Amino acid sequence: MADEAPKLIQITPKGGEKKEGFNLVTERVVAVNPESKQIEVELLAYDGKTVLLDVAEEALEDLKKIKAGDGATIRVVEEGGKRVAKSFKIRSKDPNTAKADAMLLDLNDSHWLNRKYAAEVLGELKDPRAVDPLVSALNDEVGDVRQRAYDSLIKLGGPSVPSLIPLLVSEEDEIRQSATEILRKIGKPAVEPLATALADADDRLKTRIMKVLDRMGYKPKTKEPVKAELPRLT
Repeated sequence: MADEAPKLIQITPKGGEKKEGFNLVTERVVAVNPESKQIEVELLAYDGKTVLLDVAEEALEDLKKIKAGDGATIRVVEEGGKRVAKSFKIRSKDPNTAKADAMLLDLNDSHWLNRKYAAEVLGELKDPRAVDPLVSALNDEVGDVRQRAYDSLIKLGGPSVPSLIPLLVSEEDEIRQSATEILRKIGKPAVEPLATALADADDRLKTRIMKVLDRMGYKPKTKEPVKAELPRLT
């Protein structure tokens, strides 16, 4: 017996008129068929299950602009017992970006295994949006999650540095030590942001930055007086 289709919900704009139907948000269009006036989309919330929608005449021109792999917001209504797409809003998206979106959500999941996996994958994807969430994950209650966040911040490299510098003066020894080690392991890409941060750092932070730079083998250059050029003999 087929599963009963979920009931359509009403979308009620604040202060506006009720409209029948719903907005279906999908991160991936599976197939587009303008000839048969249909579109197939993946439902991420249902473990990748796909749904085939009929497309209304007024939306056919927009349907032709969509390609497999795009993300889309689709206005769906029920007509004659069928679900019909009335309009589309296309959101072209790289698959890795969609995956990063999902991992950023899972980084706050209640189950530590999901957080651990998300922290690891975000490092592989190297999405700079993950920097601050991963820095926050250095405080996770589970050691494995903290370790994956640590490793991923190293993989992200230079973009991680500005968010790590303030942690050099953290009151928590483990956080301070982690930030120091991550910066050292990032290596050369961390040197310039660290040197730049010296200009506005207070004395405490400046001392910490200098220690990190020293351990990395970097010595700030001192300005030498300009020597007058001797005239050449002719």
